[in-house]
Amino acid sequence: MTINEIQNVYEVPKSLQQQWAARSYHGDARNNARAVINRFIGFYDGNPVNLAPLSPRDSAPLYVEMMGGSAKIMAKGKQLLARGQYLQATEILNKLVFAQPQNQPARRMLADACEQLGYQSESTSVRNSFLQGSYELRNGLPSGTPQKSTGPDVVRAMSTELWLDFLGISMDPKKADGIRCTINLVTPDNGEKYLVELSNATLTNIKGQQAKSADLTITLNRADLNMVMMGASSFDDLIKAGKAKFDGDRKPFDPLRGLLVSFTPNFEILPGTASKAPGKGLAPFVLPDMLDGD
Repeated sequence: MTINEIQNVYEVPKSLQQQWAARSYHGDARNNARAVINRFIGFYDGNPVNLAPLSPRDSAPLYVEMMGGSAKIMAKGKQLLARGQYLQATEILNKLVFAQPQNQPARRMLADACEQLGYQSESTSVRNSFLQGSYELRNGLPSGTPQKSTGPDVVRAMSTELWLDFLGISMDPKKADGIRCTINLVTPDNGEKYLVELSNATLTNIKGQQAKSADLTITLNRADLNMVMMGASSFDDLIKAGKAKFDGDRKPFDPLRGLLVSFTPNFEILPGTASKAPGKGLAPFVLPDMLDGD
Protein backbone atom coordinates (compact mmCIF):
# COMPACT_ATOMS: atom_id res chain seq x y z
CA MET A 1 0.00 0.00 0.00
CA THR A 2 1.15 3.54 -0.71
CA ILE A 3 0.89 6.65 1.46
CA ASN A 4 -2.42 7.55 -0.21
CA GLU A 5 -3.98 4.14 0.46
CA ILE A 6 -2.62 2.98 3.81
CA GLN A 7 -5.13 4.98 5.90
CA ASN A 8 -8.00 3.01 4.41
CA VAL A 9 -6.61 -0.48 5.09
CA TYR A 10 -4.34 -0.32 8.14
CA GLU A 11 -5.82 -1.46 11.46
CA VAL A 12 -4.28 -1.34 14.90
CA PRO A 13 -3.58 -4.95 16.03
CA LYS A 14 -6.58 -6.44 17.83
CA SER A 15 -4.47 -7.03 20.94
CA LEU A 16 -4.01 -3.24 21.20
CA GLN A 17 -7.40 -1.98 20.07
CA GLN A 18 -8.92 -2.05 23.55
CA GLN A 19 -5.90 -0.63 25.37
CA TRP A 20 -6.48 2.98 26.32
CA ALA A 21 -2.95 4.08 25.46
CA ALA A 22 -3.37 2.86 21.88
CA ARG A 23 -6.70 4.56 21.21
CA SER A 24 -6.92 7.64 18.98
CA TYR A 25 -7.29 10.23 21.70
CA HIS A 26 -4.02 12.12 21.21
CA GLY A 27 -3.48 11.13 17.58
CA ASP A 28 -5.20 9.19 14.86
CA ALA A 29 -4.26 5.77 13.48
CA ARG A 30 -5.07 6.80 9.91
CA ASN A 31 -2.99 9.95 10.09
CA ASN A 32 -0.14 8.24 11.94
CA ALA A 33 0.04 5.37 9.43
CA ARG A 34 0.57 7.89 6.66
CA ALA A 35 3.07 9.79 8.80
CA VAL A 36 5.21 6.67 9.25
CA ILE A 37 5.49 6.25 5.47
CA ASN A 38 6.14 9.96 5.00
CA ARG A 39 8.95 9.90 7.54
CA PHE A 40 10.82 6.95 6.08
CA ILE A 41 9.92 7.14 2.39
CA GLY A 42 8.44 10.58 1.77
CA PHE A 43 5.14 11.86 0.40
CA TYR A 44 5.66 10.40 -3.10
CA ASP A 45 3.58 7.28 -3.74
CA GLY A 46 5.34 6.22 -6.91
CA ASN A 47 2.64 7.51 -9.25
CA PRO A 48 4.28 10.25 -11.36
CA VAL A 49 0.92 12.06 -11.58
CA ASN A 50 1.21 12.73 -7.84
CA LEU A 51 4.79 13.99 -7.99
CA ALA A 52 3.77 17.60 -8.63
CA PRO A 53 -0.03 17.78 -8.26
CA LEU A 54 -1.99 20.81 -9.34
CA SER A 55 -3.09 23.23 -6.65
CA PRO A 56 -6.75 22.69 -5.62
CA ARG A 57 -7.80 26.03 -7.10
CA ASP A 58 -6.34 24.97 -10.46
CA SER A 59 -7.67 21.41 -10.55
CA ALA A 60 -11.13 22.02 -9.04
CA PRO A 61 -12.67 23.88 -12.01
CA LEU A 62 -11.64 21.05 -14.33
CA TYR A 63 -13.28 18.46 -12.06
CA VAL A 64 -16.49 20.48 -11.82
CA GLU A 65 -16.65 20.91 -15.58
CA MET A 66 -16.08 17.20 -16.24
CA MET A 67 -18.65 16.19 -13.58
CA GLY A 68 -21.32 18.18 -15.40
CA GLY A 69 -21.47 21.32 -13.28
CA SER A 70 -22.50 22.32 -9.78
CA ALA A 71 -26.13 21.13 -9.96
CA LYS A 72 -25.12 17.52 -10.59
CA ILE A 73 -22.47 17.62 -7.87
CA MET A 74 -24.95 19.05 -5.38
CA ALA A 75 -27.53 16.40 -6.23
CA LYS A 76 -24.99 13.61 -5.80
CA GLY A 77 -23.70 15.18 -2.60
CA LYS A 78 -27.23 15.21 -1.18
CA GLN A 79 -27.59 11.51 -1.98
CA LEU A 80 -24.29 10.66 -0.32
CA LEU A 81 -25.22 12.61 2.80
CA ALA A 82 -28.55 10.79 3.01
CA ARG A 83 -26.70 7.46 2.84
CA GLY A 84 -24.23 8.49 5.53
CA GLN A 85 -21.35 8.41 3.05
CA TYR A 86 -19.86 11.61 4.39
CA LEU A 87 -16.25 11.06 3.32
CA GLN A 88 -17.37 10.40 -0.27
CA ALA A 89 -19.48 13.56 -0.11
CA THR A 90 -16.51 15.67 0.95
CA GLU A 91 -14.49 14.33 -1.98
CA ILE A 92 -16.77 15.90 -4.59
CA LEU A 93 -18.09 18.87 -2.60
CA ASN A 94 -14.57 20.02 -1.78
CA LYS A 95 -13.87 20.26 -5.52
CA LEU A 96 -16.99 22.35 -6.01
CA VAL A 97 -16.17 24.74 -3.15
CA PHE A 98 -12.65 25.32 -4.47
CA ALA A 99 -13.99 25.92 -7.97
CA GLN A 100 -16.81 28.17 -6.72
CA PRO A 101 -15.81 29.68 -3.34
CA GLN A 102 -18.94 31.87 -3.20
CA ASN A 103 -21.36 28.96 -3.75
CA GLN A 104 -23.10 29.10 -0.36
CA PRO A 105 -25.29 25.97 -0.78
CA ALA A 106 -22.16 23.97 -1.65
CA ARG A 107 -20.30 25.42 1.34
CA ARG A 108 -23.16 24.53 3.67
CA MET A 109 -23.40 21.00 2.31
CA LEU A 110 -19.66 20.45 2.67
CA ALA A 111 -19.87 21.88 6.21
CA ASP A 112 -22.64 19.38 7.03
CA ALA A 113 -20.50 16.49 5.80
CA CYS A 114 -17.45 17.67 7.76
CA GLU A 115 -19.57 18.12 10.86
CA GLN A 116 -20.80 14.52 10.73
CA LEU A 117 -17.27 13.20 10.20
CA GLY A 118 -16.18 15.23 13.21
CA TYR A 119 -18.95 13.80 15.39
CA GLN A 120 -17.88 10.27 14.41
CA SER A 121 -14.18 10.79 15.16
CA GLU A 122 -12.67 9.33 18.30
CA SER A 123 -9.50 11.38 17.90
CA THR A 124 -9.87 14.87 19.35
CA SER A 125 -7.45 16.34 16.81
CA VAL A 126 -9.35 14.84 13.87
CA ARG A 127 -12.71 15.80 15.38
CA ASN A 128 -11.59 19.37 15.96
CA SER A 129 -10.17 19.63 12.43
CA PHE A 130 -13.46 18.60 10.85
CA LEU A 131 -15.54 20.79 13.16
CA GLN A 132 -13.25 23.78 12.66
CA GLY A 133 -13.47 23.33 8.89
CA SER A 134 -17.24 23.17 9.18
CA TYR A 135 -17.29 26.37 11.26
CA GLU A 136 -15.09 28.27 8.82
CA LEU A 137 -17.15 27.20 5.81
CA ARG A 138 -20.25 28.62 7.47
CA ASN A 139 -18.85 31.65 9.26
CA GLY A 140 -15.36 32.40 7.96
CA LEU A 141 -12.24 32.51 10.09
CA PRO A 142 -12.84 33.28 13.79
CA SER A 143 -12.36 36.88 14.83
CA GLY A 144 -12.24 38.76 18.09
CA THR A 145 -9.55 39.17 20.70
CA PRO A 146 -7.30 36.11 20.60
CA GLN A 147 -5.10 34.64 23.26
CA LYS A 148 -1.50 35.81 22.94
CA SER A 149 1.06 33.12 22.17
CA THR A 150 4.23 35.23 22.07
CA GLY A 151 4.32 36.71 25.54
CA PRO A 152 7.52 37.49 27.45
CA ASP A 153 7.83 34.00 28.92
CA VAL A 154 7.56 32.37 25.48
CA VAL A 155 10.13 34.73 23.96
CA ARG A 156 12.58 34.25 26.83
CA ALA A 157 12.31 30.48 26.46
CA MET A 158 12.98 30.61 22.70
CA SER A 159 16.57 30.05 21.65
CA THR A 160 18.38 32.72 19.66
CA GLU A 161 19.10 30.07 17.04
CA LEU A 162 15.37 29.43 16.59
CA TRP A 163 14.72 33.14 16.18
CA LEU A 164 17.43 33.38 13.52
CA ASP A 165 15.88 30.38 11.75
CA PHE A 166 12.57 32.26 11.81
CA LEU A 167 14.24 35.22 10.11
CA GLY A 168 15.62 32.82 7.51
CA ILE A 169 12.19 31.52 6.50
CA SER A 170 10.75 35.05 6.63
CA MET A 171 13.10 36.37 3.97
CA ASP A 172 11.89 36.94 0.41
CA PRO A 173 14.55 35.21 -1.74
CA LYS A 174 13.54 37.13 -4.86
CA LYS A 175 14.40 40.41 -3.15
CA ALA A 176 17.63 38.97 -1.73
CA ASP A 177 19.01 37.70 -5.03
CA GLY A 178 22.56 38.94 -5.54
CA ILE A 179 22.97 40.30 -1.98
CA ARG A 180 25.76 38.88 0.13
CA CYS A 181 26.84 39.77 3.67
CA THR A 182 28.27 38.23 6.85
CA ILE A 183 27.21 39.32 10.34
CA ASN A 184 28.55 38.23 13.71
CA LEU A 185 25.98 38.28 16.52
CA VAL A 186 27.23 38.28 20.11
CA THR A 187 25.05 38.12 23.24
CA PRO A 188 27.41 38.56 26.23
CA ASP A 189 24.89 37.93 29.02
CA ASN A 190 24.46 34.28 28.02
CA GLY A 191 27.84 33.81 26.33
CA GLU A 192 26.45 32.96 22.89
CA LYS A 193 27.92 33.77 19.49
CA TYR A 194 26.40 33.28 16.04
CA LEU A 195 27.60 33.59 12.49
CA VAL A 196 24.80 34.90 10.25
CA GLU A 197 25.35 34.76 6.50
CA LEU A 198 23.24 35.96 3.59
CA SER A 199 24.25 34.36 0.30
CA ASN A 200 22.51 32.67 -2.63
CA ALA A 201 19.27 34.36 -1.52
CA THR A 202 19.36 32.32 1.72
CA LEU A 203 19.83 33.51 5.31
CA THR A 204 21.61 30.94 7.49
CA ASN A 205 23.20 30.87 10.92
CA ILE A 206 25.79 28.75 12.77
CA LYS A 207 25.89 28.71 16.56
CA GLY A 208 29.29 29.06 18.22
CA GLN A 209 31.00 30.43 15.12
CA GLN A 210 32.29 33.88 14.16
CA ALA A 211 33.59 35.15 10.82
CA LYS A 212 37.14 36.53 10.88
CA SER A 213 36.26 39.32 8.47
CA ALA A 214 32.55 39.91 9.03
CA ASP A 215 30.90 42.91 7.41
CA LEU A 216 29.24 43.75 10.73
CA THR A 217 29.38 42.60 14.35
CA ILE A 218 26.29 43.18 16.50
CA THR A 219 26.72 42.99 20.26
CA LEU A 220 23.80 43.13 22.69
CA ASN A 221 22.50 41.16 25.64
CA ARG A 222 19.98 38.46 24.92
CA ALA A 223 17.71 40.11 27.49
CA ASP A 224 17.65 43.23 25.28
CA LEU A 225 17.21 41.16 22.13
CA ASN A 226 14.00 39.83 23.69
CA MET A 227 12.56 43.34 23.43
CA VAL A 228 13.25 43.37 19.67
CA MET A 229 11.67 39.93 19.26
CA MET A 230 8.52 41.12 21.05
CA GLY A 231 8.32 44.39 19.11
CA ALA A 232 8.74 46.47 22.25
CA SER A 233 11.96 48.03 20.95
CA SER A 234 14.14 48.20 17.83
CA PHE A 235 17.85 47.80 17.21
CA ASP A 236 18.10 51.55 16.64
CA ASP A 237 16.39 52.21 19.99
CA LEU A 238 18.89 49.93 21.73
CA ILE A 239 21.84 51.60 20.01
CA LYS A 240 20.66 55.05 21.18
CA ALA A 241 20.23 53.68 24.71
CA GLY A 242 23.74 52.23 24.67
CA LYS A 243 22.40 48.68 24.95
CA ALA A 244 23.51 47.52 21.49
CA LYS A 245 26.71 48.05 19.55
CA PHE A 246 27.28 47.84 15.78
CA ASP A 247 30.91 47.45 14.69
CA GLY A 248 31.72 47.52 10.99
CA ASP A 249 29.69 48.33 7.89
CA ARG A 250 26.02 48.78 8.66
CA LYS A 251 25.02 48.86 4.98
CA PRO A 252 24.29 45.09 4.78
CA PHE A 253 22.03 45.26 7.86
CA ASP A 254 19.65 48.00 6.73
CA PRO A 255 18.54 46.26 3.50
CA LEU A 256 18.00 43.06 5.48
CA ARG A 257 14.97 44.61 7.15
CA GLY A 258 13.40 45.20 3.77
CA LEU A 259 13.87 41.57 2.76
CA LEU A 260 11.74 40.17 5.57
CA VAL A 261 8.12 39.28 4.89
CA SER A 262 5.69 39.89 7.74
CA PHE A 263 3.61 36.74 8.09
CA THR A 264 -0.03 36.97 9.09
CA PRO A 265 -1.26 33.61 10.43
CA ASN A 266 -4.91 34.23 9.54
CA PHE A 267 -4.55 33.07 5.93
CA GLU A 268 -7.28 30.80 4.66
CA ILE A 269 -7.04 27.05 4.05
CA LEU A 270 -10.60 26.59 2.83
CA PRO A 271 -11.45 29.14 0.10
CA GLY A 272 -13.50 32.19 0.89
CA THR A 273 -13.00 32.03 4.67
CA ALA A 274 -10.45 34.80 5.25
CA SER A 275 -11.42 38.29 6.35
CA LYS A 276 -11.72 40.86 3.59
CA ALA A 277 -9.56 43.25 5.58
CA PRO A 278 -5.82 42.63 5.08
CA GLY A 279 -3.88 41.27 8.03
CA LYS A 280 -1.74 43.67 10.01
CA GLY A 281 1.97 43.39 9.29
CA LEU A 282 4.62 43.39 11.96
CA ALA A 283 7.86 45.32 12.21
CA PRO A 284 10.98 43.52 10.96
CA PHE A 285 12.55 41.00 13.35
CA VAL A 286 9.34 40.71 15.44
CA LEU A 287 7.92 37.27 16.08
CA PRO A 288 4.31 36.87 14.87
CA ASP A 289 1.57 35.87 17.26
CA MET A 290 0.59 32.47 15.88
CA LEU A 291 -2.85 32.59 17.50
CA ASP A 292 -3.82 35.96 16.06
CA GLY A 293 -7.20 35.45 14.44
CA ASP A 294 -8.17 39.12 14.06
